[in-house]
Amino acid sequence: MRDAIYAYPRLAAIYDPLDPDRTDLVPYLEMVDEFGATSVLDVGCGTGTFACLLAARGVEVVAVDPAAASIDVARTKSGASSVRWIYGDAASLPPLEVDLATMTGNVAQMFVADHEWSATLIGIRSALRAGGRFVFETRDPARRAWLEWDAERTHTTTDIHGAGIVSSWCDVVDVNGPLVTYRYTFAFEDDGAQIESESVLRFRDRDELARSLTSAGFRVADVRDAPDRPGREFVYVAEAM
Repeated sequence: MRDAIYAYPRLAAIYDPLDPDRTDLVPYLEMVDEFGATSVLDVGCGTGTFACLLAARGVEVVAVDPAAASIDVARTKSGASSVRWIYGDAASLPPLEVDLATMTGNVAQMFVADHEWSATLIGIRSALRAGGRFVFETRDPARRAWLEWDAERTHTTTDIHGAGIVSSWCDVVDVNGPLVTYRYTFAFEDDGAQIESESVLRFRDRDELARSLTSAGFRVADVRDAPDRPGREFVYVAEAM
């Protein structure tokens, strides 16, 4: 199933226990303070970890995701009642005017087709006030991160409350230019079930990203390093013109 890890309820329910270390979100929290943002649009919010962290700090949060199962998990979290959850995508948002838009966790790479990425950027720009900022991360294609996505290096076994012992691993299925297709397999010990989740990511270089942002009405204000993954990620700060 395509992107089942986000859209299939049994997998969405174990997403957080399988990836409990979210120190990658700390730089985004710091940028909320740096830019003095009091309202944030979290695009591709997934199971809502970042949105709920923001809400706990008194930030007005709108969180959007096309995976209903992930939104369902998000709604159960502490602070979720203070977040405005939207099942959908950034290309079809209601009227908004926020200070900051974020796209954490390499969500930007999930927009494979040019028209999908363009429509997403235009939707985010429309949701930002003039001078507002859009912050997102994407992997540096020159680092060829997919070379490390093999079953041996990615295999984990986790004892999850309510789900039992779950093993998971990743295999790269195909590399075709900037597109990388990979498959995660989740094996549940309690009933022997195996569920596969296949996804495609697009690796855009800096020139392509700059052109797409400019076309959507942004100015690239800064390109930073990811503190927890030095030399491996681009962290873009784009200003709405």
